[in-house]
Amino acid sequence: MATQTLKVEGMSCSHCENAIKKAVGALQGVNQVLVDLKGKTVTVDFKEDAVTAEAMRSAIEDQGYDVIG
Repeated sequence: MATQTLKVEGMSCSHCENAIKKAVGALQGVNQVLVDLKGKTVTVDFKEDAVTAEAMRSAIEDQGYDVIG
């Protein structure tokens, strides 16, 4: 199991949090998604051999948010 923390701009409410949790959580290999609205981060626990950081980034950006870095 690995952990990746992504800096995400544009999140401001529980709807944002739920949209990201649903999108990233739907990826095969993702175990847990934690969204910190104040810190503007999304932390994902996942299986390294099942999902890539790029797939997580794309899932977030597809919801209309910007992943920084």
